[in-house]
Amino acid sequence: MNDSLFEQIRAGLIVSCQALEDEPLHGASVMAKMAQAAAVGGAVAIRANGADDVRAIRQAVLLPVIGLVKRDYPDSDIYITPTRREVDELIEAGASMIAFDATRRPRPSGETLERLVMYMRSRGVMTMADVSTLEEAVYAASLGVDCVSTTLSGYTPYSPQSPEPDFPFIREAVRALSLPVIAEGKIWEPSQAAQALEAGAYAVVVGSAITRPQLITERYASEVRKAAAAAQAGQTPRG
Repeated sequence: MNDSLFEQIRAGLIVSCQALEDEPLHGASVMAKMAQAAAVGGAVAIRANGADDVRAIRQAVLLPVIGLVKRDYPDSDIYITPTRREVDELIEAGASMIAFDATRRPRPSGETLERLVMYMRSRGVMTMADVSTLEEAVYAASLGVDCVSTTLSGYTPYSPQSPEPDFPFIREAVRALSLPVIAEGKIWEPSQAAQALEAGAYAVVVGSAITRPQLITERYASEVRKAAAAAQAGQTPRG
């Protein structure tokens, strides 16, 4: 484990700067500027999707860059750094750490979780295991990953389906593991990020609430529509 990197991110905010191809902010240059804004705001590291974005962000900020590649394969539901192909791309791009789906679901092309972790360890790259349950977290730790993240809680069909961050999972993982537990997933409010740290998280990742303006706008627009409808209903004369 790279003690220097973990000291840098301890009790800090990691900002996920990602935009998929169908999103308005897609593009490495845009994500590099987003990362710069996050750095100015106090982020301790950046989580980024794709080798091009990782490369551009590394040039734009001095923060560690946690890289991943989201790629769909027809024979698997796993899309966060599913195979060695994505690992090689991220290593070449200079990612400080690689985040990957560490659930035990079938991987593309016969790849296995065990072989993928072994490969990353053989390449000397740091690893962040994205998991959805305590069982997955414990198993990932047994394979020798550097840290686990609660990223996928609620995004697998067998994990708790809640709109709120999975604080019980964070607390359970912290108690069960001797390696850093990173809180990520459905954290929309600063108070929730603070609550994750209070639950024992080593650091907190926030993405959509900071870097995806279409989703932020959607949340505001929904509340405004509800308020407008309520106000209109209140003004309607009753029989």
